[in-house]
Amino acid sequence: MIRSLYSSATGMGAQQIQTDVVANNLANASTTGFKKSRASFEDLMYKTIAIAGQTTPGGGQVPTGIQIGMGVKPAGVQKIFTQGDYVQTGNQLDFAIQGAGFFRVLHGDEDMYTRGGNFTLDSDGYITSPTGDRLQPEISIPIEATTITLEDDGTLTVFGDDQDIIATENVLVTTFINPSGLFAAGQNLYRETEGSGDPQEGTPGEDGAGTTLNNWLEMSNVSVVEEMVNMIVGQRAYEANSKSVQTADSMLSTAVELKR
Repeated sequence: MIRSLYSSATGMGAQQIQTDVVANNLANASTTGFKKSRASFEDLMYKTIAIAGQTTPGGGQVPTGIQIGMGVKPAGVQKIFTQGDYVQTGNQLDFAIQGAGFFRVLHGDEDMYTRGGNFTLDSDGYITSPTGDRLQPEISIPIEATTITLEDDGTLTVFGDDQDIIATENVLVTTFINPSGLFAAGQNLYRETEGSGDPQEGTPGEDGAGTTLNNWLEMSNVSVVEEMVNMIVGQRAYEANSKSVQTADSMLSTAVELKR
C-alpha cells in the first residue's frame, strides 16, 4: 500500500509534466517556425519477489516471476522538427526553409539558429530577426533597392528602380545531425550542444539542406486538435493516479483501524 502511494505520486508528477509540455505547444500554435515538444517517460526500478525460471522447492520452475513496479519518471522532452504549414505573406523579407536546416543569426556575440524567417531591416540596412539579431553571413540591402528575390539555392538578388541588379548575396542554411539535441533558448532561437553535433553550413538544396523561399513563412507545426487530445489523456491519467492515492490511503486507514 505504501508502495502504491509513491508509485501513484510519480504518475501524477509525470502527467503534470505532460500537461506542461502540451500547454506550451498550444501557447505557441501561432508562433512562426515553432517546433512542438513531446514528453517521454520510462518506468522505474522493480521490486523483484520471484525471478522467472528459478527452481521451486518442489523441483518445478517459476514460469513468470513476480516483479512490482515502483512508478515512472521523465526520460526527456524532445523537439519534433517536422515541417510546419507555409503561409504566403507577400513580404520580400519573409524567408522559409523547405526541408532540414536553420538560419544562422548573431545573438550578442554568439551564433544561434532559428527556423523563424520573419526578417526585417535594421537602421544600417542589414537583414535582422524581429529581436535585432543579424542574419549570418551579414547581408546589407542598399537603400535604393525596390525588389528582393530569393531563389531555391539561397541566391538573393536585389533590384533597383529600373529592375537593374544592384546586389547579389547568398543566404546559407545550417543543418545538424541531431536537431532534437539543440538547446531551445527562447525567442525562436536554438543553441548547439554536444548532443546536436557540430553545425554544417552550406548552400540550400545541397548535402541534405533544405531549399529557401521568400514571400513565405513557415508556421508552427503544432496541431491544436492533437494537443487537445493529449491534454485530455493527460488529465484523465492524472485523475486515475489521484484515485490510486485515495484507494491506497483508504486501505491504510482500514489496516490502522483493525485494532479497534
